[in-house]
Amino acid sequence: MSPAPQIRDLGLVRRVRDEDDEDQEQFRPLEWGLIRRLVTYANPVRRKRNLLLVFTVIRSAQLPALVWAGAAIISGPIAHRAIGVLPWAVVAYGVLALTTDGLFHWRQRYALEIGETVVNGLRAEIFAKTMRQPMSFFHRVKLGRIISRVTSDVEALRVGIQDVLFVSAIQFGQMVFTAIVMLQCDWMLFLVVMGMAPVLWLVNNHFRMKLSRLTRATQESFSRVTATLAESVSGIRVTQGFVRQETNAGLFRSLLADHSRYSINLARTSAILQPLLELNSQFFVAILLLFGGWRVFDGSMSMDALIKFFFLSNFFFAPIAIIGNQYNQALVAMAGAERVFWLIDLPPDWEDAPHATALPAVHGTGARVEFRRISFGYDPARLVLHDVNFTAEPGQTIALVGHTGSGKSSIINLAAKFYLPTAGELFIDGREVRTITSHSLHRQMGMVQQQNFLFSGTVFENIRLAKPEATEADVRAAAAELGCLDILDALPAGLQTEVGERGAGLSVGQRQLVCFTRALLANPRLMIFDEATSSIDALTEARLQQALVKLLRGRTSFVVAHRLSTIRHADLVLVLDQGRVIERGTHTELLAHGGHYAVLYRQFVQVDDRA
Repeated sequence: MSPAPQIRDLGLVRRVRDEDDEDQEQFRPLEWGLIRRLVTYANPVRRKRNLLLVFTVIRSAQLPALVWAGAAIISGPIAHRAIGVLPWAVVAYGVLALTTDGLFHWRQRYALEIGETVVNGLRAEIFAKTMRQPMSFFHRVKLGRIISRVTSDVEALRVGIQDVLFVSAIQFGQMVFTAIVMLQCDWMLFLVVMGMAPVLWLVNNHFRMKLSRLTRATQESFSRVTATLAESVSGIRVTQGFVRQETNAGLFRSLLADHSRYSINLARTSAILQPLLELNSQFFVAILLLFGGWRVFDGSMSMDALIKFFFLSNFFFAPIAIIGNQYNQALVAMAGAERVFWLIDLPPDWEDAPHATALPAVHGTGARVEFRRISFGYDPARLVLHDVNFTAEPGQTIALVGHTGSGKSSIINLAAKFYLPTAGELFIDGREVRTITSHSLHRQMGMVQQQNFLFSGTVFENIRLAKPEATEADVRAAAAELGCLDILDALPAGLQTEVGERGAGLSVGQRQLVCFTRALLANPRLMIFDEATSSIDALTEARLQQALVKLLRGRTSFVVAHRLSTIRHADLVLVLDQGRVIERGTHTELLAHGGHYAVLYRQFVQVDDRA
């Protein structure tokens, strides 16, 4: 299998290669452990599943019974001209056919319902497990990979459950019951049939591993296509802003060409296997006619028995081509199962300690946050924070200042317990953060992020996200306290205005105000502002300053901002450079000191004056 193409472009479409852990595991085409595990997802409809298994066995017996009955009518009433018996024989055959077709209806219906149950269970579990992963997981795994697991891989499993599993079971059962009837007809001729089985096994085994490799390569290449598509669409503003439409389209076409090459190779291999199996079936029938004719001439076998055996042999070999096709689809389903269960079983990089308990909610006061000799790296081998020490007393505002990449966001990520320190200790209200449950901490925390992320829905629904039980009166009171109720009421439908995907229906400033109101409504003890006013114009910022002072009063707050006007009243300003705290003090103290902060402030004033 040829390696994935290396794209050496520094644009939005990054180097295309498999970096996820699941791509490095050995692929096993038909793993019975995976199949048994998939079947357990049908437990909510176990009664239908058990009935379906019974129907599968019955239908497997009914199909050869139809062939046997047809052959018996030809060699019996028709051959012996028994006019009186023939209508009754045909009626009996019709009843058997109707029963078989009726059973097919219920088998197909139950298979579809079971497949839907399994798919819903898998998707719900993938979502639940993904939501419990720490931030480091989303830093490492591409969004397109997760989407691909929930969509294409789970759909492959649906086909595997609804079609491959039960169709293959019926075809195998058909061969088994047909073999039993053939054995009763003439055991010596049946031995000839069994002698041909190793040939089929050799042909199938030759193509099995080749199909396995090509199937996995096809799945992986499609996953790369999905991941790149998600990334490109998410970054469409940058793509159009830098006129990269044609460049990115060319890179995407190269991925499609790579996926097409694997798909075509898979189709070619399958196109060889299935006709070859069918040719072998016809060849075996010819051998049976030769040996059967010789036994009839010899008097060891009757003509009636040969007719039945011939019909049954056709029915015995017919499933071979079907099973060959189902096997190819089974490989796709197994590839999907391997990747889906990798995501479900992936242990989080860290979890709350078993002895962790909830952080008590102390209303009316902020949290005490203490960093003791904290060092941290998203990759432990490459630290981004070094020996950070400071204490935020309840109700204090801590401002984080520094150039991009200095470690500001890393500090607030640790304070919010989105990550754990690589070294050192972090205390909240006197308790080490590892002894506090993440859920209880986040319940007492409010956050306004740089991205101003909004979910699809109305403004009202987004504001009460952190407090679902809040009424419209509560939301309006929070917006009024913040001083932005008039802006929200001026929207086309007021609080019921649809924000669109990721808040695209609102301006940047409006999205910012929604996020501020959402944070205020949560009434948290710990507030985090990550570049909270970087996207707000000067007039809107001026309206927010007074409301922010009221919002922060009595709450412990971490403020990250390039616009230094938002942190002039901070109780403590930490100046960071390359992951280290190089200065600390109030705004006035640091200006008087004339150090790094004073230089940054003068640069800010100059830029603000020019603006």
